[in-house]
This record gives sequence, structure tokens and C-alpha cells, in this order.
Amino acid sequence: MVDLHSILADHRSKGSTETTKLSDSHNSNPTNSKIPDIFFDEILTHYKLTRVEIMVLMYLYRRVWCRPNLYKEHGISQLMSHTEMAKHLGISIEDIYQSLRHLEDYSFISTIRSGQYFVRKYFTKDFDEYYGHTYDDFDI
Repeated sequence: MVDLHSILADHRSKGSTETTKLSDSHNSNPTNSKIPDIFFDEILTHYKLTRVEIMVLMYLYRRVWCRPNLYKEHGISQLMSHTEMAKHLGISIEDIYQSLRHLEDYSFISTIRSGQYFVRKYFTKDFDEYYGHTYDDFDI
């Protein structure tokens, strides 16, 4: 029988050969974001989202709902640069634009203006209504 530990020790990632260095600082605390379970239970199972679309959706969701945001009660993100988003996520700007269009087709987000988005708390209008979430007199 093959030893699992020897298999894992010999495994090499198909991606880059560089490994991420973690800080030796004891002051580093992991961060977390509260994502509704409905994302994992319903959205991922019933919508065919690409990896990039999931990354862009989670990036926008965290910007609107998980971090300090003056427009949170309306579900609107602060203005942001597409170039900075692409750089931060490590994705080409063309892939960002394509993902934003697909996410709008699913009605998970709506463009307010370039770089500013309305992001639904429960991802779809039906789920927002089911969970009784309103957007303080703003809804698209």
C-alpha cells in the first residue's frame, strides 16, 4: 500500500514554483468575512459561475457587505478602479469586464456607474425578498 505522506511530500503544484512567504510577525491575525450560506448552498450549485466570476463577485461582495462602507444600507460599493481590482485579483482587465457582464446577466450585481456597483445581500432578488432584505428605498 502506498503511504499517503510520501505522496503528499512529492506533490508539486502545477502553478508557479514560488511559495507564498508568511510573515514571522506574531501580530498577524487572520481575517474573515461573513458570507451567507446561501452562496455555498444555492448560488454555487445552481449557477454555472467560472472561477474568475466567483473571484470578482466575492471581491465586490466583501467591499460592499464585509468592510466599512458608507453605502452599505443601499448595497452600493464605493467607487473603485477596474485596473486596481485586476491587479489585486491577478486577473486580466478583459476577464474582469467579461465577469462583470456575466454577473449582471445573473442579476447578482448592477452597474451604478463605471467602478461602482449595486451588490445584492442575498445574491438574487428572490432571495432578498425571501429573507426580508430591503435596500433603504433603493433597488434596481
